[in-house]
Amino acid sequence: MGLFDRFKNIIKTGNKEEKKEIENYQKGLEKTRKEFSNQLGTLSKKYRKVNDEYFEELENILIMADIGVNTVMDFIDQLKKRVKKEHIESPEDLREIIVDEMFIIYVNNDIIVNKIQYAENGPTVILFVGVNGVGKTTTIGKLAYQLKEQGKKVLLVAGDTFRAGAVEQIQEWGQMIDVPVVYKEHADPASVMYDGLDRALKEDVDVVLIDTAGRLQNKDNLMNELEKVNKVIGKMIPGAPHETLLVLDATTGQNGISQAKSFKSITNITGIVLTKLDGTAKGGIVLAIKEMVGIPVKYIGLGEKKEDLRVFDIEKYIYGLFDDTKGE
Repeated sequence: MGLFDRFKNIIKTGNKEEKKEIENYQKGLEKTRKEFSNQLGTLSKKYRKVNDEYFEELENILIMADIGVNTVMDFIDQLKKRVKKEHIESPEDLREIIVDEMFIIYVNNDIIVNKIQYAENGPTVILFVGVNGVGKTTTIGKLAYQLKEQGKKVLLVAGDTFRAGAVEQIQEWGQMIDVPVVYKEHADPASVMYDGLDRALKEDVDVVLIDTAGRLQNKDNLMNELEKVNKVIGKMIPGAPHETLLVLDATTGQNGISQAKSFKSITNITGIVLTKLDGTAKGGIVLAIKEMVGIPVKYIGLGEKKEDLRVFDIEKYIYGLFDDTKGE
């Protein structure tokens, strides 16, 4: 059973939770799908046979979806090889191959870990990094809500002591979802984190979510700050931080790739959170990030509500991009 058939079967006969999750992806990727799949549908009608002109137009469509030039070139090369090897002539028959190759490009023979790596003992510490304006604090609030709903004891630490309003923002989230926040106005971030981890140890907290300052303009300062922060965290809780999640805004497109490369050169990023994916018609950025930066997307933002942070699932993502293009 192919990807489309399997998910359509779940929507028809699966449990409510599975069905809702697939529908969340469909709804969240609507802007990208309308732009992307409509063009693919037009392309399939325009060409009766797969030829060089077809591939040229397909290449442009993929680049416009923000998949990234290098990723697209590799993708097209793989498609051409499979078309030749499997003697494919019809664009209709090529659709399933396109889906297969998208999945292969993302996975790339890796074991994709999209779940949080929890500590075996004591608090799990998750550090959030990213530039200002990407939705870092909002992501922390949404994840805290999700973890609390799972029955975990959560603590927020307001480590961004530089941006005006950052502490107030995380406090608002704490009040809204009834999760405590450790903060100190205009203090050294490392000292706030020390206080937060000290409290987490004393109160048997399950997960600590730490906000950080979102500056990338001066890499040296940021690198020094993150080194200091990591040392403090590691001394308080050996092996921590257990996750360092980079938050990127999907609507910034290729600029997000540049940010990912910059942060990867500064600190050990274990996963990416891609926010505002529902607000862009260029959702192909998910594939580009994994291929060009080599870091898995762990969460995606598909709306503004506190429930709208989703664990990333490559199959549901691809189905959400393509479900309009396959005829019933």
